[in-house]
Amino acid sequence: MYLIGLIRWPHNSRGGEGRRGRPYVYSTTVILRCFVVRIWFRLDSNRALHEYLAMEIPYNKKIMKRCGLSRVPSRRTFDRRLVTISKDIKNRITAMGELFVRDKIIDPSILSTDSTLIKAQGYVWHKSSMKKKVVPRSGIDTDARWGFSHTKGWIFGYKLHMVASTGSIIVPLAADFTTANIPDNQMYSILITASLPLTIIKRTSYMSADPGYDDHKLYDLSSSMGFQLVCPVQRYKSTPTDRMKLIEFYKSEVGQIIYSLRSTSIEPLIGHIKSVFRIDPLPVQGYAKSCTIVLLSVLLYQILVYYNCKTDRDNPMAIKYMLGI
Repeated sequence: MYLIGLIRWPHNSRGGEGRRGRPYVYSTTVILRCFVVRIWFRLDSNRALHEYLAMEIPYNKKIMKRCGLSRVPSRRTFDRRLVTISKDIKNRITAMGELFVRDKIIDPSILSTDSTLIKAQGYVWHKSSMKKKVVPRSGIDTDARWGFSHTKGWIFGYKLHMVASTGSIIVPLAADFTTANIPDNQMYSILITASLPLTIIKRTSYMSADPGYDDHKLYDLSSSMGFQLVCPVQRYKSTPTDRMKLIEFYKSEVGQIIYSLRSTSIEPLIGHIKSVFRIDPLPVQGYAKSCTIVLLSVLLYQILVYYNCKTDRDNPMAIKYMLGI
């Protein structure tokens, strides 16, 4: 809680910091701390969060004060802020990524990008009913969509997109959240141009990705940003010269080493975050709430690893013990 208050976060667009109209009673940082408490203690709802902070127990009162609260916000306040805070969290994930690089905790010369499907809470909405705009039963997250994974098959839910470091310390550097039907190559340009800080991009030489990112436009975008996208390149009968160069580099010894870093970096990182914070299947319904919970889990992971690095832990990425798991 103390560290969250020390980090220099980007200016928020709301809450009296550039926001028109009446400012929020509780700042984004205060609300962020409250939602961290919800995830940390595995509270399944905002009602449970409100009840936990309102308990007349010394430890609970101490937690409330560490959140920066003089009184407990209402449950409806938590509900409203849960659906509006995701943009601030996304910006803070980017700020944390920049902090890891600035403090020389990670080397951003080789990065990796990937996505993962996350199951929606409740029943699935079959495509036949979806086309007819008919919701056959209650308990269906109507914001969720179908997405396909070669390892998991068809999943009804959402998708977490991420860029991460490689090397000895693996942390997210940028993240975004969409419905499950959004292709990876469509989100790549958004992650690179809107989420990944320019200070990191300038120091990046290679970006490792899976076959879903094999797109000529993405190679051109990466080159224009000053680094090379490395992923399996499909060969055609009359493959152009520039594409042949990409194939040759991917198949080279250096290219294979860069591509292999995916299996030791972003792939286990995604699985670790999903396991530790129990976000698959999601504990909430609706795009806005799901986005906040998932991105908050990514941000909390960054903060915990950063804390471990600053306190000289032997294994900074070992965070389960901090959550009592």
